[in-house]
Amino acid sequence: MKVSVLGYGTVGVGVCEMLQNAAGLELSKVLVRPGKADRPFKVCSIDEICADPETEAVVEVMGGVEPAYSYAMAALAAGKHFVTSNKALVAAHGIELAKCAKEHGVGFLFSAACGGAVPFLHNLVLAVESDRILSIGGILNGTTNFMLDAMQRRGMDYAEALKEAQALGYAEADPTADVSGLDALRKIMLGCAVAYDKLPCEGFSLEGIESVTAADVRHFQSKGLVLRLLVSGGVSQSGKLFAFVQPWLLRSTAAEASVLQNFNMAKYRGQNAGDIILIGQGAGRYPTASAVVRDLSDLLHGRREMMKASCERVEADNSEALCRYYVRVNAADARALRLAQQELDGELLRGVTEAMPVTAMHAFAAEIRKNGGAIFFAAMEE
Repeated sequence: MKVSVLGYGTVGVGVCEMLQNAAGLELSKVLVRPGKADRPFKVCSIDEICADPETEAVVEVMGGVEPAYSYAMAALAAGKHFVTSNKALVAAHGIELAKCAKEHGVGFLFSAACGGAVPFLHNLVLAVESDRILSIGGILNGTTNFMLDAMQRRGMDYAEALKEAQALGYAEADPTADVSGLDALRKIMLGCAVAYDKLPCEGFSLEGIESVTAADVRHFQSKGLVLRLLVSGGVSQSGKLFAFVQPWLLRSTAAEASVLQNFNMAKYRGQNAGDIILIGQGAGRYPTASAVVRDLSDLLHGRREMMKASCERVEADNSEALCRYYVRVNAADARALRLAQQELDGELLRGVTEAMPVTAMHAFAAEIRKNGGAIFFAAMEE
C-alpha cells in the first residue's frame, strides 16, 4: 500500500523513515510548505496527493485543526484511507471524519493521537468488541509527568522543571496545552469516543499543574504521597458520561507513582478483563511514528474504524464522581469547605476535604481564582 504523508516535521520524518522497512507499505508523496519541495517525492499541493491513483492512504502529522481538517476531508472524499496523530483534529472533527470515511468506504484511524507508542486506543478498539469498558484513564501527558517527577525526585521548583522540559523538547515554547491539562483532556475525549461511542465536547472539569509549588511538594511528600496528573473517563451508575483531568495524590505503591520522567501510563477496566495497564513513551519522533505505522498496518489487515460514524457529541457530567481533596488555600477562603483534616500555618491552610463532587471542587477553585486568591488542590487516592 502506497502512503502519502502530510507534514515533514519531527514525526513526519520518522514516519517516512519507518515506511522504508514496513512490510506491505511504501512511501509515495510528502506534502511540504511552498518552496520546500526540494526532492522529487515532495509536493506542495494536497490536490496532487488526492489525484494520485497510486496513493491509497494519507497520513497527517501536521498538527492543528486547519488546514488539517480540510486536507483530511479532501483525502477521504478522494477515496484514500486517512491516519492521523492529531488529537486536536480528532477531538474537534472526529465525528465528521468518521462519517466521511464510512460514506466513501475507506478507513479512519488515529491511535497515534493518544499515548504515542502506547497502544491504548488500539487495544481499546479490540476490547470494546468483546467486553464492556467500565472506565478509562491514566497518565496521558508526558510533559507534565516529567515536570512532576523532576519536582518530586530531584527537588526542582516549577519553573526549573518547565525549563528543562522545554530544553529536552518535551514541552513547547508555549506549554499551556500541556500544563493546563488540555492536551490530556483531548486524549480522554478520544478514549470516550472509542469506548462508549460518545464524544464529550463540553461539561469538562479541568485542572492542570500550574498551581503546584515546591512547598506543596515538600508537604505532601512528608505524608508519603506522590503527585500525578491523571485523566478519568467512564459512565456513571445513572448512565452519564464523565470526563475530567486533575492532579491526584497517590500512595508510593500505586502503579501511577512508578511512572517516571516523560512516560505515559494508559489504563482501562473491562467488566470481564479487569484492569489493563499499558506503559511506554507517549511522544517523540519514533514512538509517535510507530503508532502511525501500526495504524497503517491495521488498514492492510482490514481494520477501518476506531470512532464509529454513529458516535455522538455529548456533554460530560462529573457531578456523580466523588473525591476527597488535598487543598492548600488561604484559611479565610476555606470556610466553605467541609474539612476532615487541616493544618494551619499563619493564614495558610492545608487540609483534606470530605468526599465531594468533582464539579464542586473545580467550581470552588474557579471562584477563589476569580476573586484573586490562590489555591492548589489534588484528589486523594482512597
